Amino acid sequence: MAYYMGIDGGGSKTYALLCDEHGNVLGKGRSGNGNHQTGARRAAASISAAAFEALAEAGLQLSDIRHAYLGLAGADRKTDYDILHPMIRTIGFMNYTISGDPMIGLRAGTSRPCGVALICGTGTNAAGRSRDGRHYQCGGFDYMYGDFGGGGALNIEVFRTVLRAWDGREAPTLLTEPLLKLLGYAQVEDMFNDFLDHGKSVPLDAARLLFPAAAEGDAAALAILHRQGVELGKAAAAVIHRLGMANDVFDVVLAGSLLTRGDRGWIRGPIEQAVHNAAPNASVVTLTTEPVVGAVWSALEEDGIIVTNGIYEKMRVFQDFEAIPITTRQE
Repeated sequence: MAYYMGIDGGGSKTYALLCDEHGNVLGKGRSGNGNHQTGARRAAASISAAAFEALAEAGLQLSDIRHAYLGLAGADRKTDYDILHPMIRTIGFMNYTISGDPMIGLRAGTSRPCGVALICGTGTNAAGRSRDGRHYQCGGFDYMYGDFGGGGALNIEVFRTVLRAWDGREAPTLLTEPLLKLLGYAQVEDMFNDFLDHGKSVPLDAARLLFPAAAEGDAAALAILHRQGVELGKAAAAVIHRLGMANDVFDVVLAGSLLTRGDRGWIRGPIEQAVHNAAPNASVVTLTTEPVVGAVWSALEEDGIIVTNGIYEKMRVFQDFEAIPITTRQE
């Protein structure tokens, strides 16, 4: 029996999924931040913890893994791979492939040979694969390098919006009370002074306050989410144009928690418009399974195994990592 592992290393969590050659899930693991750009030692520890948790659940050793496929946030440039390859080998992986996390989202979200993936989780990223196998990534490097949004930036937008409403630069916003409750303050002035005096950081969870406020029609929340959609649409269009996909039939896969858990079209709407303008034959689809499943399928394919309909059906329906069932290993 041959065994395969997929790993999804994101900016806030890392998942590992282990299966046999028939697609039976044997083990899974979960840990924290797997992005080396925010701390290589921490990322290595997270990837290792998730992998060995999955191995322990399956009763296997790392040496038993025929191939592992790691889709990692921050795997963007040669400089990143020069850090990641020694890191992954130090953990003990021997037969493995590393890609950026958009590619496993794309693999999990479409059966077409080409397409585009948009990530909006802790950060944002866009990447695509053309019919002739070329890849192109647009963004993934933070605001200074052209990006906008993701949980690690929208949390700041929420905080700024509340402060600007408090000091009179903007209209009152429904974001104020939920943010005060989340952070534990009675008044905005108290929050302002405490953050300023002690150099505090806004937690990622603040970004999620945008969705209930938008559902109640809050103009500030709607504007922020709309801008997020416009920016992701621009990134998708850039990938499409760079890869010459304007006339192709393909899927644009939306992945990441801010696109798959909470958005009611506020972000997706502008994306759909931008994609339609750039490639009229393309379809925008929301990822309905965990990206780590795409990593497992990629691991199988790297070893020459065709992902059959049977394998697809065993994994593609899972939208919640914790809900993926474990199959008893057969020797």
